[in-house]
Amino acid sequence: MSAPVFLVEPGALADAAPGSTVVLDGVEGRHAGVVQRRGPGERVDVVDGVGVRVRATVDAVDGDRVRLGVLERVDEPAGDPALVLVQALAKGDRDELAIEAATEVGADAVVPWQAERSVVVWRGDRAAKSRARWVATVRAATKQARRAHLPDVAVAVDTAALAARVRGCVAAGGSALVLHEEADEPLAAVPLPDAGTGAEVLVVVGPEGGIGDRELALLVDAGARAVRLGPHVLRTSTAGPVALALLAQRLGRWA
Repeated sequence: MSAPVFLVEPGALADAAPGSTVVLDGVEGRHAGVVQRRGPGERVDVVDGVGVRVRATVDAVDGDRVRLGVLERVDEPAGDPALVLVQALAKGDRDELAIEAATEVGADAVVPWQAERSVVVWRGDRAAKSRARWVATVRAATKQARRAHLPDVAVAVDTAALAARVRGCVAAGGSALVLHEEADEPLAAVPLPDAGTGAEVLVVVGPEGGIGDRELALLVDAGARAVRLGPHVLRTSTAGPVALALLAQRLGRWA
């Protein structure tokens, strides 16, 4: 079984090197020392969310303070091009299920989209609380998947703001792909940006009621391409993760 992963703040592992010591405290220290009851000699990984992974063993545990001996440091590159899931807000927990699975399969960022047909609306305090739940979901999924990179969770955008992001993405050499059941172009054949360009691939997924004609026209006019995922119509909680998995395979991430 792979070692459990504990997530610390960016920069916390800047000085980590073989033979040095890393201390887990706070929430992660409590999780390791109290909840999981990790003991001396056990193997763990610590990541900082921006690509640094430390492989270590537990040296000592004092309640919620766990001292680790570093065995190895690995600097893992970020995905390039970056895979970004633009997930429409959805009722129940379908949008959170989508970003959880997307994180596990390799999303580099997620963007909440207030689509015209979204039943759920993020406004005021609810917007802040809902985004905080997304952040927590992505954080937990990052640890579950043993990832060293923590996907960014953007603030929610409406369709006009999304069209602006699509325009900027395409202008920078990236791709914006809108999953649509009536599209003719298959996702498996759409051109993708070259590696090393720092470009993004935006994958746009609509809500339960689908993407409206006006919205689709705005996004396509901004430079997006409507693409078909496959022969079946998937739920909003499923479509994004499946698309990202296919793209990750095409980009060689799962080679």
